[in-house]
Amino acid sequence: MKKDFYTYIKQLQDTITDKLETIDGVAKFQEDLWDRPEGGGGRTRVIKNGAVFEKGGVNISAVHGKLPDTMQKMFGVAEADFFACGLSLVIHPKNPFVPTVHANWRYFEMYDENGTIINQWFGGGQDLTPYYLFEEDVQHFHATCKSACDKHNPEFYPNFKQRCDEYFWNTHRNEARGIGGLFFDYCKPSDNMTMQQWYNFVTEVGNSFLEAYTPIVEKRKHIDYTKEHRNWQEIRRGRYVEFNLVHDKGTLFGLKTNGRIESILMSLPPHVQWVYNHHPEEGSDEAKLLEVLANPQEWV
Repeated sequence: MKKDFYTYIKQLQDTITDKLETIDGVAKFQEDLWDRPEGGGGRTRVIKNGAVFEKGGVNISAVHGKLPDTMQKMFGVAEADFFACGLSLVIHPKNPFVPTVHANWRYFEMYDENGTIINQWFGGGQDLTPYYLFEEDVQHFHATCKSACDKHNPEFYPNFKQRCDEYFWNTHRNEARGIGGLFFDYCKPSDNMTMQQWYNFVTEVGNSFLEAYTPIVEKRKHIDYTKEHRNWQEIRRGRYVEFNLVHDKGTLFGLKTNGRIESILMSLPPHVQWVYNHHPEEGSDEAKLLEVLANPQEWV
């Protein structure tokens, strides 16, 4: 399973970066190959200062070794070996009317002293973080997510949409990071789903990413914007940073397993503001976004 999934994410990385370069038309992804001293490594691709994308990364990794003490406590196990691979991406467009997007698809195995798999699961999802709310864009994103889910189980979309709303929640701000999407984790073999079936589902979602996101980019990337629009975008980016550094499990896992810092923190936007006690004007487009972030909605 791990060989098949790693082959898949390598191919998916190529597909996504090729498409995003075409959309940008100017910038190209810079590639870095890196090794992890404890075992494994990855292929980081970063785009910056483009015509459309101000900064973004589409990274894959496959790491292995001894499970750190902190992770042993988390999983309630004694000393064990692990393998983890995945693709993680974050794209921060330049235009405030184009949303930031995040996606991640990952696979994990844990072994006993004989090398036998004692635990394995898939996880992942994709979610959208707009700075200005276009309801038709949000509906398109969620409809694409639902379509991918429905091919495997009609209960997946409502369940994983709700988990996404719950997970990407800045508890210290009492608001969502964005308008959600899908989030699933610890997808293990059961009476209802084999690992092969989970593989088929996760790759279905991965294959849907470009369909979910790129039409929105194409529709909004040429809208004129002002300095005030950019200021709002940078203020909201600050909330994105707060979530990633305070709450995100993937970031914390990377830091606790001696992951590559440049790859882990590539998710952070290049220009951010933290404005003291900032509140948008009542009735404004900015205030409309905050109302939705405080009260997650059903979009399809």
